[in-house]
Amino acid sequence: MPYSRAAAVAALSMMLSSPLPTMAAEPVGEAVLIKTEVTGGGGPIAVDTPVHRDEKIKTSQSGLGQFLFRDGTKLAVGWGSSVTIDKFVYDDTSSVKNLTIKAAKGTFRWVSGNSKSSAYNILTPAGTIGVRGTAFDFYVGPDGTTAVVLLNGSARFCGAGGCKEMKRRCDCVVAKPNGQITDTRRVDRNIFKTLGSTKALPFLSGNQKLSGGLGITGTGCGLSMAAAEPADNGSLPPARAPSPAPQSPRAPDPPAPQSLRASDPPAAAPPDPPAPPATPRTDPPSKPDKPDKPHHHDRHHDKDRHHHDRHDDDRRGRDRHDHDRGRDNRDDNGPRHNR
Repeated sequence: MPYSRAAAVAALSMMLSSPLPTMAAEPVGEAVLIKTEVTGGGGPIAVDTPVHRDEKIKTSQSGLGQFLFRDGTKLAVGWGSSVTIDKFVYDDTSSVKNLTIKAAKGTFRWVSGNSKSSAYNILTPAGTIGVRGTAFDFYVGPDGTTAVVLLNGSARFCGAGGCKEMKRRCDCVVAKPNGQITDTRRVDRNIFKTLGSTKALPFLSGNQKLSGGLGITGTGCGLSMAAAEPADNGSLPPARAPSPAPQSPRAPDPPAPQSLRASDPPAAAPPDPPAPPATPRTDPPSKPDKPDKPHHHDRHHDKDRHHHDRHDDDRRGRDRHDHDRGRDNRDDNGPRHNR
């Protein structure tokens, strides 16, 4: 009899304990896209493979996984990442009371589902991301440095150094496990230098492509690698110098004369040239002579004419004198001839 009682107790214990593994293994979401290698607690994950609470998901150095949770929340896990679904407490069939994930390292994109904003929490080595009905990317480096870039909605990051709010698209916060945290600012390409890797935030840079509701368009925040590769200092490379244009004449403030042609080579320091042949020289008009001051030529001509007239008068006077003398001689010779 004691043996039968002991057997009954053992059987009851087995019945009570048998549903527990089934409840622990209840799925909370499923994989909707898998590239290269993604593994979970039960081995490799494929499309439509369910994911469970407390399951640790890892991707290879080229892996990518996209997951859809039961409340509509979407999570993308980029290359070289590790994340654990820490809590998933149901509210009803379409929402949850608590969905918490622990991001150990790697890069991620989060898009909130149908649950209340207070239901979501994302734990990182540098602090906690509080979700406010939101989409954002975040990156966790090997040393625990965490960067968050807001895509829409709003979010709050709280760590040992305090809390920072992100309210505008492309707002960014970077925090370290020691409590250091930056002010909220717009993300730029220097973020790659700050994080020490150009492979950080691959969904914004375009190094990894997402699909479905996770492939949000127009949210590159200026980090797209298609525009330009980052330089060693994390900034954009300098623009390529254009080919030198043919030298053209120096254009002075007034318009150039029509006689100058665009094909004429310019002189470095030209001397004072004569007036261009096509441009007529315009000298100021001479002042008219005053009527009471004749030209020198007229005075000289008048002098010559006066001298000539005086010479003619002298000649005519001599002619009259000779004529009168001749007449007097004739008068004198006449009476002597009659005697």
